[in-house]
Amino acid sequence: MPDSADAVLDGLDPEQRAVATTLHGPVCVLAGAGTGKTRAITHRIAYGVRAGVYQPATVLAVTFTQRAAGEMRGRLRQLGAAGVQARTFHAAALRQLQYFWPRAVGGEVPRLLERKVTLVAEAAARSRLRLERAALRDVTGEIEWAKVTQTVPDDYPAAVVKAGREAPRDPAETALVYATYEQLKRDRNAIDFEDVLLLTVGILADRPDIAETVRRQYQHFVVDEYQDVSPLQQRLLTLWLGERDSLCVVGDASQTIYSFTGATPDHLLNFRARHPQATLVKLVRDYRSSPQVVHLANGLLAQARGRAAEHRLELISQRPPGPEPEYSEHADEPAEAEAVAARIARLLAPPEQGGAGVPASEIAILYRTNAQSEIYEQALADAGVPYQLRGAERFFERAEIRQAVLALRGAARAGGNDHALDGADGLAGQVGAVLGSTGWTPDPPAGSGAVRERWESLRALVRLAEDFGRARPEATLGEFVGELDERTAAQHAPTVEGVTLASLHTAKGLEWDAVFLVGLTDGMLPISHAKTPEQVEEERRLLYVGVTRARQHLSLSWALARSPGGRAGRRPSRFLDGLRPGSGRPGERSAGGGGGVDRGSGGRQRRPRGPVQCRVCGRTLTEAPEVKLRRCAECPSSMDEALYERLREWRLERARELGRPAYAVFTDVTLMAIAEEVPEAESALARISGVGPHKLAQFGADVLALCAGEEPPSASAQAREELPEEAAEK
Repeated sequence: MPDSADAVLDGLDPEQRAVATTLHGPVCVLAGAGTGKTRAITHRIAYGVRAGVYQPATVLAVTFTQRAAGEMRGRLRQLGAAGVQARTFHAAALRQLQYFWPRAVGGEVPRLLERKVTLVAEAAARSRLRLERAALRDVTGEIEWAKVTQTVPDDYPAAVVKAGREAPRDPAETALVYATYEQLKRDRNAIDFEDVLLLTVGILADRPDIAETVRRQYQHFVVDEYQDVSPLQQRLLTLWLGERDSLCVVGDASQTIYSFTGATPDHLLNFRARHPQATLVKLVRDYRSSPQVVHLANGLLAQARGRAAEHRLELISQRPPGPEPEYSEHADEPAEAEAVAARIARLLAPPEQGGAGVPASEIAILYRTNAQSEIYEQALADAGVPYQLRGAERFFERAEIRQAVLALRGAARAGGNDHALDGADGLAGQVGAVLGSTGWTPDPPAGSGAVRERWESLRALVRLAEDFGRARPEATLGEFVGELDERTAAQHAPTVEGVTLASLHTAKGLEWDAVFLVGLTDGMLPISHAKTPEQVEEERRLLYVGVTRARQHLSLSWALARSPGGRAGRRPSRFLDGLRPGSGRPGERSAGGGGGVDRGSGGRQRRPRGPVQCRVCGRTLTEAPEVKLRRCAECPSSMDEALYERLREWRLERARELGRPAYAVFTDVTLMAIAEEVPEAESALARISGVGPHKLAQFGADVLALCAGEEPPSASAQAREELPEEAAEK
């Protein structure tokens, strides 16, 4: 513990010292990743306490997670500032609500719901809606967003449109469930966590006497991660402050990655407009990452667009030089996962064995969606590398996967008596048919959220079946279920210390010596449903957060195809353009690596492929169906309706002949693209997304004949087979 106030300032750099010694008036601290913002603000509070400017009990430090609040309290105790309140917004508001409720409202405080999803499910049932678990999560998330943006049920559909928000289901249905949920809470005298903020705001706004009591108690405020403040949290903070200006906010607009929850960097970016006399301090000395990692992070943000990009911070590394970031391109996802596992095994090995001696707990694999974890779980298990999942269920513990495995086990036991398997072709077809009986479809759902995550998880199971069937063509459904059981058992082995597997969102606020950023392809990062420029820029910031988690070792990788032997049609993330060796300037697509990019095991040269633009309005397309059609969903279609219907009828007949589901011949979107293009030659048909070499050889002649208004050759051949022998010879 420091002996004097000035001793608290020892070890601070000039900018951190400026934060710590500016004790009066509003202060805005723009703090880049790894620049010691927590150190700066805790020393500021401690310096103010030890200098006699602050009384500990009059300071409220607010952050966003219990972990961060606990860390802040621990640091303050060590600095001799015990007694300062460091809490989350919800925890601070709940204390005030419980204290003032009898005085403001009377009676007991309503019961706090620990989990709202059960009541949301009941509200959905009363609204005559049947929602699965994933859909319930989506609706619950929408209700939370509506409440933190102070949107009532009746206004929710209009608010979604105004915010440009992609709702996961019909906004009118969500509004109905939302209204019923609110009524159920009132009937049962219960509140949720968003109500804690809303009710506290209501009491402080309606009762000036109570607001004055709170303001006498708390006179100085510090808000961490200010870029993540929601409108409701900002309103609460404003009520806490009143007419005073003893406020210090800390944030980084380049790390805004939670806008889908209602968070907005506008409060941070507008701080000096609201407080013209505010002191502004920028923390740019990065104590976390090597110069090589910082250089990449700076380059990534240099390409950013939008208002947040205008306030980006150019970081300056304070660490010794380290290895250059590694870029690796792989033929397929299994090859990428195996290469990552092998690289990690080398990092774990002690120096005398040619390794780096990095502890497993100091290594992380970060990905965009939780559905990507399974292949890395398996690769690490196969390599004998311990791991731990953070912020997500293990793949085989996810509810949708448990349900799917039960359905597959039942179908395997039933054998040929399960009608769901009628007409299914091969192991993957059987698995797809069984999952289809539980509501899964080959085409992804619209939008994002839990429904999309559930679909991604089940798609990973179908992919696993495809790979298993490719390796063992005669494999039965029962043998595949046995494989799933073995994988489940292997991945549940207890681990004391392991490599961290986490999504990029979950990794916020954490750091490791070595970080592997995987699956960096367009369509995954940025995610395919990031459509607007603002959504794409948030995806860039998500990658920036991932890059800045690394202290020394950083690896970035991608796969050209999903499975071995698959079509190598993927592109490295556009965010890496101009950064990875051999790539062109941002907006220019290279031929796929080169120039020092490790192509990994089995890598191959890709044909050049640039961004696909709408042929009607010219907008760059990111959504897979739009890319196939080469136009925006809202742009007018030139589809030949009659041809489309002929193609659908032909597809149905061919699917029956082959014993496959119709989508296995061509998807609806591919048929729409064909009916819009009306190709006249095989080369034109081959350029349509979804028409690969195999399907071109198998179905190309039929499709071209239909486009020309003729009878498909396969139908003519079938007709010939049905004629009497002498007629067929003629």
